[in-house]
Amino acid sequence: MSAFKSDFLRTLSERGFIHQVSDETGLDDLFAKETVTAYIGFDPTAPSLHAGGLIQIMMLYWLQKTGHRPITLMGGGTGMVGDPSFKDEARKLMTLETIAENSASIKRVFSKYLTFGDGPKDAIMADNGDWLRKLNYLEFLRDVGAHFSVNRMLSFDSVKLRLDRQQSLSFLEFNYMVLQAYDFVELNKRYGCRLQIGGSDQWGNIVNGIDLGHRMGTPQLYALTTPLLTTSSGAKMGKSLNGAIWLNPDMLSAYDFWQYWRNTEDADVERFLKLYTTLPMDEIARLGALGGSEINDAKKVLATEITAMLHGREAAEAAAETARKTFEEGALAESLPTIELPTAELGDGIGVLQLFVKAGLAASNGEARRHVQGGAMRINDAPVSDDRQVIGPGDVTADGIIKLSLGKKKHILVRPV
Repeated sequence: MSAFKSDFLRTLSERGFIHQVSDETGLDDLFAKETVTAYIGFDPTAPSLHAGGLIQIMMLYWLQKTGHRPITLMGGGTGMVGDPSFKDEARKLMTLETIAENSASIKRVFSKYLTFGDGPKDAIMADNGDWLRKLNYLEFLRDVGAHFSVNRMLSFDSVKLRLDRQQSLSFLEFNYMVLQAYDFVELNKRYGCRLQIGGSDQWGNIVNGIDLGHRMGTPQLYALTTPLLTTSSGAKMGKSLNGAIWLNPDMLSAYDFWQYWRNTEDADVERFLKLYTTLPMDEIARLGALGGSEINDAKKVLATEITAMLHGREAAEAAAETARKTFEEGALAESLPTIELPTAELGDGIGVLQLFVKAGLAASNGEARRHVQGGAMRINDAPVSDDRQVIGPGDVTADGIIKLSLGKKKHILVRPV
């Protein structure tokens, strides 16, 4: 379907968010004539979501922006089971305490993108632990389990792949799709929710919810999924060489977050501007058309706009300025990531390899040695050519720090204390 009537689906379509919709015409009509409530589920498997989940949050942003009501559903109940979709093995089971801590930590990010409250279009924060943990097993089996066909559940790709590889799928995990389907029905009952949004790997689980709703007497429910994103070179979104690109500021600084997006591959710039920023489409087209070295200007805009939504405009512009001083002027920017080192440790002298490992710029002495051999390591902007070099008090600059650099883009300040 090319032209949507509703602002929401039209916006999603032109920005590249839509992979599949269960009934395009029906859902478009619904959005065009009433305020629609839709939800996305987030399982609290870590204390923060990472950049791979940002596409889902942006969809909820546009949902509210176009006059509808988003629900962020925390998996306080389903998190006890773990989603087996397209996983080779079962997730590690979390304690209730860990689930509660992770949920509380994740929730802080949503308020940067959504307005929560009691108004008809204000976002709702829900937790499926509120109803799943209270279920009576036998009643649930009779009232809900009776509507599921095991034959059909075995045909879903997420299950089939595990079985085809002859990897064990526990009964616990097999229940996950039943619980997720029940969430959809419960959210319809509580809040009149009509749409579930998720990544394309969730299609089978969401359709299960639509079928269950139909059998349990809900109005028509709908599914909408996003494409599973990778970078142009095939890397998974939200991961970098140094680990996950976390959304929580206490787990990743605004500067490191900005740098991740500044390093976007040329071929991804326009696509990411559409998905992750709120810039108008004509401005995105202009930036996407830049070629040669000018594409770097578009990358800086991309990084600053994405960082501003999450960390605030001031932090985003400070990160951009730090990067400009460091890379374009070669100056020492005080807002670079900093670690503290006991003066006594430095007084005795510390090996250059050990120092780079301590600073998190290398995972091991062996990896640091390879960086020295490759000419990638610098101390106070001077190349390191000897992997036995010892760093001591004489390497502390007039600013009271030692600057460690790996390649052109990774810098850490060491401050003796």
